[in-house]
Amino acid sequence: MKQFQFNYTNEEAFLNSIKKIKQWCNASVTSEILFQVYADMLDKPKLESICSILKREMPDALYMGCTTNGNIMMGEISRGTITVVCTVFEYTSTKVEVFQYSITDASTRGVTSDFLKQLRERPWVKAVMLNITIRGMSMTSFCDNLKEMPKSIELFGGGAFASDMNEDTAYVFSSVGDISDGAVVFALIGGEDYYVSSTFLTGWKPLGRELLVTSAKGRYLKELDHKPAYETYYKYLNIKNDENFFFNTLEFPFFYEHNGINILRAPIASDENGVLTMTADIEQNVHARIAFGDPWTILEHVYNEAVKMQEFQPETITVFSCAARRTFWGDDDISSETTPFQSLAPTSGFYTSGEFLRTKGCVNQHNVTLVIAAMREGHADPSKKQQIDMNVEEFSGKISMINRLATFIQAATEELAEANQKLEMLAISDGLTKLYNRSEIQHRITEKSKEYSSSGSHGRWKAGTSLIMMDIDDFKNVNDTYGHKEGDNVLIKLSEMLKKIVSENVPEGSVGRWGGEEFMILLPDVGEIKAIKLAELIRTSFAMLEFEHAGHRTISLGVTEMIAGEDADITCMRVDDALYEAKRTGKNKVVLGRT
Repeated sequence: MKQFQFNYTNEEAFLNSIKKIKQWCNASVTSEILFQVYADMLDKPKLESICSILKREMPDALYMGCTTNGNIMMGEISRGTITVVCTVFEYTSTKVEVFQYSITDASTRGVTSDFLKQLRERPWVKAVMLNITIRGMSMTSFCDNLKEMPKSIELFGGGAFASDMNEDTAYVFSSVGDISDGAVVFALIGGEDYYVSSTFLTGWKPLGRELLVTSAKGRYLKELDHKPAYETYYKYLNIKNDENFFFNTLEFPFFYEHNGINILRAPIASDENGVLTMTADIEQNVHARIAFGDPWTILEHVYNEAVKMQEFQPETITVFSCAARRTFWGDDDISSETTPFQSLAPTSGFYTSGEFLRTKGCVNQHNVTLVIAAMREGHADPSKKQQIDMNVEEFSGKISMINRLATFIQAATEELAEANQKLEMLAISDGLTKLYNRSEIQHRITEKSKEYSSSGSHGRWKAGTSLIMMDIDDFKNVNDTYGHKEGDNVLIKLSEMLKKIVSENVPEGSVGRWGGEEFMILLPDVGEIKAIKLAELIRTSFAMLEFEHAGHRTISLGVTEMIAGEDADITCMRVDDALYEAKRTGKNKVVLGRT
């Protein structure tokens, strides 16, 4: 595999570069030639001229390209507006094909279905590289549909962009399609002697507490913790909702888990209602945290990925880096995260409006991320080891001030969350037995009763929900005879037994101390027959316990099934009457309370 990289300056220089490539190819064994053209400008006539020259001068070669927010050549940000990368495959077994489709939200299903059909007809494919126009589109169905690709195929690529990040127009093009502002280009690469390895890194770290996405639709993040999403940026980072919002938030994307990996989502705008427009879709009911970028952490991640790639022994490396990373680093320093890969193999790519990578069988759209694809032909040579040109001492063992502060904030946040959790448990728990207190168990019964009332059903629910109420027989005698310490011991042992039996038999059940020696159990989706059996198990199990001073004790229990549309207080009165009947008729028994 041989690669040529150069900037387009003018037509004459371009033709000279093409001539040198043709001379090299004529003197060597080649199987496929693939040009990648990255243009940091929206000059359609110039792009058409470049495509025309490629078709005329090298009609057997394939090409694909797109407009970008900047180009990467020889591992560094290119100072030219158009970068051309020519990869020459040298093994006769290697194959390359290019497909281009027009794409809209409405056509996504048809596009991906046809593409998957093409893949199934080409078992030699090992990698899919894509360029796509994504501004204004939801990529969720696109990514979800591509999950159906054969498991062995890796996919990577980037979203076309423009030099002006506020510009929505972007182009993709190829040797099989026109220059389009609404299309996707796929390059299929494979063969028995072709090898590929792809990965991603962010270097961004989560900061602060988790936030629940309580309202979101597609790319619109409406609420976090039931409050306008924008308030999070204003409250914690003092970022104002003005013309600088996009640039001020680029360093602080949201961090959350998706398809088993951690990904980032960055906001690009906020409306007057505090609704954030994200760079990609974000799911509702996920827990997200604000993340921050730290140069030393990023460089450490870069080095670790380069070490892994070193074993692969790549011959070429293609990088798809988010435009937000360029903004974060600035043009003077952005190359520090890509030059280490150049020491392993010729590295090229572009700055994107979104990065795509298949991980764990799922195609994900990333943001603020570096996606890296390494390729080679033939087997790796264990005797050769490429050196990583990176001064590890620059970041090894060095922790920036922002990293230290972030670690401090994170530790403090976790401690505060733990303290709040303890306070919440104290507010709903009984101090002695550690069961729910009366207020909490009554609240749960009331909420379940409301569910029944809102169902529009009448009579008992098919699934059933029951209450068990119990009382320790002759408990006053325990306290009077053996003291309150032994009485507390009886209460605690009964509580522990109740928690164990209910968790083993009805994990969704709730156990609470109703008051004194009385206890209440809420059993969702449990009918009266099963509830009676559980009550009998509780009764006999408690009777078998032997206390140090009080010996064996007994309990009486009432059972009733909740009725749809019935007020919770009436249900509680009915189970209380059943318990009273058990006490009145001899104790140490279970009585069913019926309507």
